[in-house]
Amino acid sequence: MSTVPRGERLIIALIGNRNAGKSSLINAITGQEIAIVSEVAGTTTDPVDKHYELLPLGPVTFYDTAGIDDIGDLGQMRVKATYKILYRADIVVFVNASVPFCDSEYAMLKRIAEMKIPLLMVFNKTDINPTPESNIAYCKEHSLPYICTSANKGIAITEAKEMLINLAPKHLKDERVLAGDLVTAGDRVILVTPIDLAAPKGRLILPQVQVIRELLDNDVVVTVVKERELECALDTYKKPPDLVITDSQVILKVVGDLPEDVPLTTFSILFARYKGELDTLIQGIRQVDKLMDKDKILIAEACSHHVQADDIGRTKIPRWLSQYCGKDLVYEVYAGHDFPENLEDYALVIHCGACMINQMEMNRRIIESARRNVPITNYGLLISKVQGVFERAIAPLFRSGV
Repeated sequence: MSTVPRGERLIIALIGNRNAGKSSLINAITGQEIAIVSEVAGTTTDPVDKHYELLPLGPVTFYDTAGIDDIGDLGQMRVKATYKILYRADIVVFVNASVPFCDSEYAMLKRIAEMKIPLLMVFNKTDINPTPESNIAYCKEHSLPYICTSANKGIAITEAKEMLINLAPKHLKDERVLAGDLVTAGDRVILVTPIDLAAPKGRLILPQVQVIRELLDNDVVVTVVKERELECALDTYKKPPDLVITDSQVILKVVGDLPEDVPLTTFSILFARYKGELDTLIQGIRQVDKLMDKDKILIAEACSHHVQADDIGRTKIPRWLSQYCGKDLVYEVYAGHDFPENLEDYALVIHCGACMINQMEMNRRIIESARRNVPITNYGLLISKVQGVFERAIAPLFRSGV
């Protein structure tokens, strides 16, 4: 279970006021004492995560969060951190201590509804308090599934887990594909994977590993080469390969070595489809030709990493884009789970392949950008555009009818 990439885990956030029993509930659901439980309000200060196997959904991460009714300057910072978790959540478990809803709860419920996050209402501590009829009426009025439990007594915990499983959105239960629909059994695919200063020592990066595994599962013959060995690999083939997938950074060299009739795409473009709305990201490319001097460009990285010389997001993409546009552009970088609130300040968002965040978080970033009328695209699409090979790089995905 621990080997499942964090970007592939279902995220379930427990939200509620202080002392609603969120920590007790997560302990009861997982059957482990992983969250600190105390009668003192505000024991949980920062989001705490716990990996768990919730079958048949598979690997999930539960987030135990600070109370949304926290007070003071520090308390408001904790509440803000809880709101950030919503961008990553596939499902919210809203925990109420079987007391009438208060303003902080109504405000959070409104925000969750706006974000269209599936929600399970859990009225906890029913061994102490009867659930208020007004709370139940609210759930019925807003079509919110609810259950009455006692985490401390173990009442209705199994039923709550079953409701969680049933609540999972359909697309989270469906099998998503990276490249499996682009090939058939027996096809020959070449993967071009540069080994440079940015490559992790002794291993391949996650998108490359996932694509290899999926192609093998589809009975495809896979050849993995560095960009300098591509010509040699092609010479060993009696006929051209059925598909070439390359790292975006070397696509120009690959195009130069590859016959024009061989289908070509990139790992990053495959992940654009796998993790987000490909059509929206493609539409964002149109903004590249409209950029003006002093426009601000947001480089959004889903993971935090040690920045090395010629970093793809911080050095190469700004250099290539500025050269392509011939404009004096301003670049800002946000890394990890941080995403700016002032999106309207940017003329374009360029997002990484999102291999380290889940599908829901990536889609929320896309939706939020669209809501603010800010075009968004991703590394692979942008690089293909400025290198002049955009149409060729996306053609295999549409040839398959996707």
